[in-house]
Amino acid sequence: MPLRPLRILTAATVGLLSSVPVMADSPSGAYLSARHATFHSDYENAARFYVQALLQDPGNAELLENAMTAFVKLGQMDKAATLALQMQEAGIQSQVAHIVRAVDQSAKGNFSQLSDDIEAGRKIGPLIDGLIMAWAKMGDGNVSEAIDAFDNIGGSAGLRSFAYYHKALALASVGDFEASEAIFSSAQAGPLHKTRRGIMAHAEILSHLDRNSDAIAMLDDLFGADLSPDLQAIHNELSAGSMLDFTYVTTPRDGMAEVFFTIAAALSGDAAEDYTLLYTRAAEHLRPDHVDAILMSADLLEKLDRYKLATATYDRVPRNHPSFHTAELGRAESLRRAGNQDAAVEVLTQLIESHPQIPDVHVTLGDTLRFMNRYEEAIAAYDQAVDLTKEPRRANWFMYYARGITNERLDQWDAAEADFRKALELNPKQPQVLNYLGYSLVEQQIKLDEALGMIEQAAAARPNSGYIIDSLGWVLYKLGRFDEAVVQMERAAALMPTDAIVNDHLGDAYWAVGRKTEAEFQWNRALSFDPDQEETKRIRRKLEIGLDAVLAEEGADPLQLANEQN
Repeated sequence: MPLRPLRILTAATVGLLSSVPVMADSPSGAYLSARHATFHSDYENAARFYVQALLQDPGNAELLENAMTAFVKLGQMDKAATLALQMQEAGIQSQVAHIVRAVDQSAKGNFSQLSDDIEAGRKIGPLIDGLIMAWAKMGDGNVSEAIDAFDNIGGSAGLRSFAYYHKALALASVGDFEASEAIFSSAQAGPLHKTRRGIMAHAEILSHLDRNSDAIAMLDDLFGADLSPDLQAIHNELSAGSMLDFTYVTTPRDGMAEVFFTIAAALSGDAAEDYTLLYTRAAEHLRPDHVDAILMSADLLEKLDRYKLATATYDRVPRNHPSFHTAELGRAESLRRAGNQDAAVEVLTQLIESHPQIPDVHVTLGDTLRFMNRYEEAIAAYDQAVDLTKEPRRANWFMYYARGITNERLDQWDAAEADFRKALELNPKQPQVLNYLGYSLVEQQIKLDEALGMIEQAAAARPNSGYIIDSLGWVLYKLGRFDEAVVQMERAAALMPTDAIVNDHLGDAYWAVGRKTEAEFQWNRALSFDPDQEETKRIRRKLEIGLDAVLAEEGADPLQLANEQN
């Protein structure tokens, strides 16, 4: 849409704009800096530079929207609301501004005005608008009209499960647990009932109906004996005969928060992370204790490489909350990925002191130590996790796989192979394990036919994985099937053109089939991608005297002999 200039700024907006120090030399410089920051999901600098640009061009609708959006993603909804109101008063249509205004009106309890805004055309989307209107009626005390509104949304097949899920929560919020449970137990609830959050809400509703045993049976059936701390806490209370409080939606404002979280969950994995973040931030603002929304925001920020923001968001989960350990695991991962590995280890060490019985905590510590090449300590952490896992299930494959990698790095091959095979026992077709074990067998020069079969399975499952295709080429090379090896290694090099090992392997394959000029080109190319010190030394030696002479120096069979034997 064309930009519409704003002729005036409110005093609040002027205060917002004036609070940011001017740093850019010109409006265009601030704008370009803001665009650059936005491209890299650097919301702090995006907000700063867009606001600086607004100081010079306060009527620019694009700048207003972008500054507002950056504030939302930072979780600074009040600042965003100031700009959204300014845009509304100027007649600027913006989905993000409508989201921010809806959140602000809900937070202030202005439900009638919220309904009027939507009816005036300030809409977000058909589903979310309908759910907001229904919860607004709940906020105005018109429960029967709200229920009718949920039913009207449910008239559309694609929206039905959302409508009835929220209808069930609305009924429970006013104490009609029987009607709410009837929805949860029927086909009307749809897939949202099967989400972890929906199951926990259903358990609380059953408890209010003196049906603790049914709630326990549901949890046991869906989750088994290996419960997370929050589910275990519910299970314990139910088993003790306690009536659970209904916590999921207790007010219309909570209902609005659940609307935004539900939409975020539906978007997750399909929409861009920074778009989904708008909805999780909205849910957080409306309900600061919405831990699921906090965790989702933090996870999205981590995926966007905004580790500092992710760490701060994880840190908002209270220590006494059942999901605290989940938040701390996320915080440790964000610290590690930001390069603060020692801080990550400290977080995990403290978490083990408070949550020693959770295997995932020990596995995460093991992973962090492994990435730091502290393999002996990593093994100890993985051992503890294995000891705590009394009945390993499919989901536990990674624990054995990670310990297998660590044992392999310590040259403890028998232990490593046993771990890899245990991982495959739990998850027989897992491509990562098949590839790693197969490649390791090749490097050990043992069981090459079995290794080929494993890597072929992995390649069939992940045909676009450069690492796996390189492994397939390498095992064919080790088997002396050089022409076939070249084909696979060329595929691997196309998939991973800047990987030193892949290019080095392709060079070896070219040499084996007599394409020596191309081999030397690939080895030189591999050197340009900074292989480790030992690989660099070996590649340089191959360039000096050729692969055949290097193999002779190493006491290995010559390529021709290897070809004849296979």
